[in-house]
Amino acid sequence: MTEPTLALPADAAATDEATGAPRLARRLGVFDATMIVMGGIIGSGIFVNPHVVAQRVHSPALIVGAWVLGGVIALAGAFVWAELAVRRPQVGGQYAYLRDAYHPAVAFVYGWALLLVIQTGGMAAVAVTFARYFREITHVPLGEPAVAALALGILVAVNCVGVRAGSTVQSALMVLKIVAILALVAAGLFFAGRPEVSAVPAAAAGRDSLLSFAAAMTPVMFAFGGWQTASFVSAEMRDPRRDLARGLLIGVLGVIALYVAVNVACVLALGPAGLAAEGAPATAVMRAAFGPRGAALIAVGIAISTLGFLSQSMLTAPRVYFAMALDGVFFRRVAYVDPRTRAPVVAIALQGVLALAIALTGSYEQILNYVVSVDFIFFGLTAGAIFAFRRGAERSEGWSVPGHPFTTALFIVACVLIVATTLYKYPANSAIGLAIMLAGIPVYYIWSRRARLASTTTS
Repeated sequence: MTEPTLALPADAAATDEATGAPRLARRLGVFDATMIVMGGIIGSGIFVNPHVVAQRVHSPALIVGAWVLGGVIALAGAFVWAELAVRRPQVGGQYAYLRDAYHPAVAFVYGWALLLVIQTGGMAAVAVTFARYFREITHVPLGEPAVAALALGILVAVNCVGVRAGSTVQSALMVLKIVAILALVAAGLFFAGRPEVSAVPAAAAGRDSLLSFAAAMTPVMFAFGGWQTASFVSAEMRDPRRDLARGLLIGVLGVIALYVAVNVACVLALGPAGLAAEGAPATAVMRAAFGPRGAALIAVGIAISTLGFLSQSMLTAPRVYFAMALDGVFFRRVAYVDPRTRAPVVAIALQGVLALAIALTGSYEQILNYVVSVDFIFFGLTAGAIFAFRRGAERSEGWSVPGHPFTTALFIVACVLIVATTLYKYPANSAIGLAIMLAGIPVYYIWSRRARLASTTTS
């Protein structure tokens, strides 16, 4: 398989030479890529999931160790995506990797699942979470649905202005997220008191097992997910082979440092038993350190973090639907690029409307239960694309996965184990998620047949 060639000017030609249609603009650099990677990972999960992990394993070493291991697995995945970015610097990122490595049907099913389950359901849940915290902080006379709709609408408008505007907002929110997380870490390490009983009860420690540790890894890996979405905007980076690869590695390493620090701070401030009992550990740590004012400050931090995640999702995910439309397997109108802003405005609006619809119906909680197994199936498949691209091809220039095939295999095995664990513990939810995913197969063949017929008619 030969590597594609791609000219990478600072900003691509404004229009496609063959069709005359406007193109996406290359206006993002390494800093933008790093902020997009970190923004795709850090949402509201790190403020809650330490509590979930502490319910499943009970010693400080296992609690923190789960997050360290999750970081190692995420870094192994980032290694793979960095090489894929070098080999396939195309619009849609992960969608393009799956299409070129396996079959267009595999890529379509991924985009289908992203639109109906993975991305849109997550955005709906985060929009409602943002609305909840925003109303608590500001006491605005608006209901949660209205605030969620307003937030999604503003982000749609910002991203329709252009990728530069969307990335600037995303980067600003990401910097504020980092400040909020560092404040939480400082509170737990230096200002909060220490629990009177820090030892793990023998009965609780005795319940820890390989199965319980595996169960703890599910929320950890869910919290570490999202870095792959940066690949969706490959076609809008000035040099995706360099910028995306570096952004992936720097961004994931930065998140690992933040996440491990948060969990060390929570364990020190609350103790393993207190962390397991406290459903809002970030609030508890800040309250222990600074009283009610600390709790109010972290509420602002969580609101900013959720808004930042929404901003990143609105910036990245629509590029997948745009790529599907370019391939002729989705509504052609979704491939429209505004000639002034050079943004895929229809794809962006579609993402916003669907996220709002799910938020208003309240079905996002059920959808989130379907996400994990589906998401990690595509994680594993995408990592396997490296083997397909390397078969008969020369070593990629600029970046190759260190330790391949062992590090790549580690990531794939971790994905398989997470899918298996999720299927075992949540069979009903996993079955629904898989059914939604597989429903995309006949839809793909309907779309592809329509595309072939349209091509035959016009030729």
